[in-house]
Amino acid sequence: MTSSVRIGVLALQGDVREHAAILTSLGAEAVPVRRSEQLDGLDGLVIPGGESSVIDKLSRIFGVREPLRALIADGLPVYGTCAGLILLADEIEGAIDGQLTFGGLDVTVARNAFGGQVESFETELAIEGIDGPVDATFIRAPLITRVGPRATAIAALPDGGVVAVQQGNLLGTSFHPEMNGETRLHSRFLELVDARRSAVAA
Repeated sequence: MTSSVRIGVLALQGDVREHAAILTSLGAEAVPVRRSEQLDGLDGLVIPGGESSVIDKLSRIFGVREPLRALIADGLPVYGTCAGLILLADEIEGAIDGQLTFGGLDVTVARNAFGGQVESFETELAIEGIDGPVDATFIRAPLITRVGPRATAIAALPDGGVVAVQQGNLLGTSFHPEMNGETRLHSRFLELVDARRSAVAA
């Protein structure tokens, strides 16, 4: 990985610390992002799990939403987990009144598709492009119910339910790899970041 990679972690709500710890362990500089000016100079961004409707509202209050939408459209690599996946999706099933997303991923996601907190579970997943099973924790997780032509499903549950997608520089998972200390999806994301940095510098 190219040195001095600066990755923002959207720090409005959710499990920010866990993502920052994994990014730091992989050699990136993890930067908390709460205001629009903190998006400047980032090589990529992680949108953590939490409550998607709360993150949406706070992103508007703090003026982050529109600058971030512009960066996503411009090709900024972004990785969203759980609520972060919901916020990257173009469409939501079960959104609360007025709920918006940042968009970018050509998918539809269903909020809380597996039930409430008590239905949380852990499992091992096969993920396209990653050797060996990945430990995945699902907590009030969304399910990807439609994968559009611009996106590619990269992981599914045994019943066929899609739980991870990639589209260009965007990566989204229904689950929380950071809860298990699983680093390979973050490594995959940092490869996207490094490839874009190299392309821009060429």
